[in-house]
Amino acid sequence: MEYKSLVKRFSMLSMTALLTLSLAACVEKSDSSKPVSENGEKVITMGRVTSANPKLPQGDSYEDNAYTRIVNEKLNVKIVDQFEAEGDDYSRQVALAIASGELPDMMRVDSKDELKEMVENDLIEDLTTYYDKNASDYIKDIYESYDGRSLADATFDGQLMAIPATIGDGAPNMIWIRKDWLNKLGIELDTDGNKAITLDELEKTAKAFLDNDPGESGNPVGIPFASWLNAGDYGGSAFAMTAIAEVFDAHPRFWLEGNNGDIIYGSTSTNTKQALGVMADWFEKGIIDPQFGTRTWDDIMALLTNGQTGITTGPWHLPDWGLSTVRAKNKDAEFVAYALEDENGKVNVTHNNPTGQFIVVKKGFEHPEIAIEILNLFYDEIPNSKDLKTEYPEIEKYGKLGVDGSTRPFNIEVYNSENLLEEFAYIQQAIDGEIAIDDIPSAGVKIDAQSVKDYLDDPESAETSTWSKYHSRMHGLGMMKKLSEEDKFVWTTPAYFGTTKAMGKKGANLAKLEEEGFIKIVTGTEPLSYFDTFVKNWKRQGGDEIIAEIKAELAGN
Repeated sequence: MEYKSLVKRFSMLSMTALLTLSLAACVEKSDSSKPVSENGEKVITMGRVTSANPKLPQGDSYEDNAYTRIVNEKLNVKIVDQFEAEGDDYSRQVALAIASGELPDMMRVDSKDELKEMVENDLIEDLTTYYDKNASDYIKDIYESYDGRSLADATFDGQLMAIPATIGDGAPNMIWIRKDWLNKLGIELDTDGNKAITLDELEKTAKAFLDNDPGESGNPVGIPFASWLNAGDYGGSAFAMTAIAEVFDAHPRFWLEGNNGDIIYGSTSTNTKQALGVMADWFEKGIIDPQFGTRTWDDIMALLTNGQTGITTGPWHLPDWGLSTVRAKNKDAEFVAYALEDENGKVNVTHNNPTGQFIVVKKGFEHPEIAIEILNLFYDEIPNSKDLKTEYPEIEKYGKLGVDGSTRPFNIEVYNSENLLEEFAYIQQAIDGEIAIDDIPSAGVKIDAQSVKDYLDDPESAETSTWSKYHSRMHGLGMMKKLSEEDKFVWTTPAYFGTTKAMGKKGANLAKLEEEGFIKIVTGTEPLSYFDTFVKNWKRQGGDEIIAEIKAELAGN
């Protein structure tokens, strides 16, 4: 995996000159950007984010499928795609649309910077009135579950300028430990069953694995960490020190508000320095992989797969795409997930960026309310259908076929902040026999519940895919549910998630400075006191400038 940069921003002006060379990779669908009426049917143009393998049934397309047909049936709206594109090609199409001012009636934008640029250039509609009047109570409850953070991200000068996607919290960064190795060595962790352990318990477990080599590899190694050490979100927190940092209420890679109102970059806090002190101590003791700083992503995966290490850190879904390789090679492999608790028995966590993607409506479009009606249809009426097979048979079929969500008119997710916990609750109820799997309203959650049940019915011969679903749901989400119910989480809300001008210019160099400095401290090339030198250099090389810009933006200047 490549290093996750702190910055991801397009330079619209420089990019536009190159766009004409790359747009052949995209699909131009219509030269019309104005809604017309045909026998009362409204026609709207869209920019559509596509997938390489949408799994659409034969004969269906992005422009004509179960989802677009239901829009036509329910809303009397025909969708015509002004452009379709995937990945970077879609980003280039959006950049061209912004630069030229030739926007489709509706499209998705993938950054606050793009949204801000469209607002400043008066390219998109104010949706405030339409949202207030037309959004269903269920939709409004979803956004309210984020304490206003999602809507605020799409609001400028009190006006709602886009429909924000929502991203529920996926905290905490978890410690995944080989359960079969714990059993083999007779190690008892989490005797109180609260799903949390201490740094001391983790250190002793890692030492026991090193001393006894339960994987019988002949060359056991300590806990592996990726060279970048920290991630700015929990979804990308595999092989990161995030969980260890949070023991000290440190939140590297996040922009935080200090007690005096100042903006603090979490990686430069004294709390992060404490966490690095633990890491350096563990490296010296051999608790951390001695080749830390030089291992690639594939190297770390090999350590886990080959049984050289049985402890790693990562998000709740790590078994689905990472730890599954361990099970594929060793049918006896099992993992259990723990959170790291602080000295008060609490688990410190940070709220995710609640949005990140937006649906915008072109300035002057005659029917902005259609955007809200589509929102209601796909994120309220359809998912809350009591009988999907009868009411929406084509869509129910899509669920069984695994048709990609990009085929919906809006390729965004709109879930409440505790959606993951709610999904787990359905799975747990089905496993406990309180409800039938068929009674679960979401097709995707039904599939997950069936996979978990299949694993529990026959763990030894279960497919790796069902093993993965069991571990990620019952251990990953199950642990999140347990910690939430016991009120063990202490939440921090970052002050800023955007990208400033200086961040765009200097962020990459500052990230490199951070990575190199932290590696030096952990490996002992530099003493812990070098952290203060890193902070000074970080401030001088652009950090102070970025903080000043963040303050100005938050102040509305």
